[in-house]
Amino acid sequence: MTFHLRPTQFVDTPVGRDGAVARLAGGMLWFAAYEVIEAGTRRTVPIADFDQALGGNQRAATLHQRITAPRAPLTLGERTLRFDQPLAAGILNVTPDSFSDGGGHQDDPAAAAAAGVDLAAAGAALVDIGGESTRPGAATVWEGDEIKRVVPVIERLRAAGTLISIDTRKASVMEAALAAGAHIVNDVSALLWDDRALDLVARAGCPVILMHSPEPEKGPHGGHGYTHVLTEVFDWLDARIDAVAAAGVDRAKIIVDPGIGFGKSLADNLALLNGLALFHGLGCPIMLGASRKRMIGALSNEAPADARLGGSIALAVKGMDAGVQLLRVHDVAETVQATRVWRGLRDQALVGG
Repeated sequence: MTFHLRPTQFVDTPVGRDGAVARLAGGMLWFAAYEVIEAGTRRTVPIADFDQALGGNQRAATLHQRITAPRAPLTLGERTLRFDQPLAAGILNVTPDSFSDGGGHQDDPAAAAAAGVDLAAAGAALVDIGGESTRPGAATVWEGDEIKRVVPVIERLRAAGTLISIDTRKASVMEAALAAGAHIVNDVSALLWDDRALDLVARAGCPVILMHSPEPEKGPHGGHGYTHVLTEVFDWLDARIDAVAAAGVDRAKIIVDPGIGFGKSLADNLALLNGLALFHGLGCPIMLGASRKRMIGALSNEAPADARLGGSIALAVKGMDAGVQLLRVHDVAETVQATRVWRGLRDQALVGG
């Protein structure tokens, strides 16, 4: 596509600004203008002038509707996942080689489940469990081994009442995880790595997180660079949502992830983070996975993965300021504290104080 809208000029409160601001995705943010990106040019259109400037543009009308429409909550068993404020999804890896926390819970399902319960107790709305590392250079794990790693943990977490997503590219792992009690599929390949995955998710009727990577059929870290990374990633996700919905997955159950760090340079990642609000034009909740990523080390004297808390919180706040609904993080307690302070600021602003 050659036409995109990015919400901009966010305001503290909509009070006294009728007709001059729009609410972002039914959440806690209001904005006063769009950056219009069209055929390589950029211009600003105030919300108050939208009808006059863009009223005859059907693409603009579609994007505006998607950007401003509330995101439907997900009913998952006895639990509901709402998207009207930012939530933390806690990372639980049961792998020997994940870049940040590999080996911490390997071969001990009880300890891993206890760690997942601790994440939920610390405020995680969702626990994202993975049995295969997707760090650069990681070896592919046989699906049988991946199932053995994740299923015993999922069974324990489900019994504890925890909401669970399964982080996998493999249909057989998705199937086993869903049968064990997982609620959501989180696929870094956007259901493209395994030919059976899309049909399985459609038949299961479960929510799915579609992440962008340049060549997901080959692996999450390929690709040859971008000309305009922000709009290229948007267009890829837009087309993928359409394909997944056409295959029978309810669009209201699709969550998107721009794939920070997956087949992208530092400059690419920074551009995506600065332009995050553009992705509301997809009409789906957004997950941001930037916790402890390599880019933080690149910007802070090569800090190792376990010394990137400050950078992770900075990126979480950046995401919240752009209206991101789900923050996929390692440091749940600290991130939840940041979300609570952020919400307190928003609550005060929204009453006009």
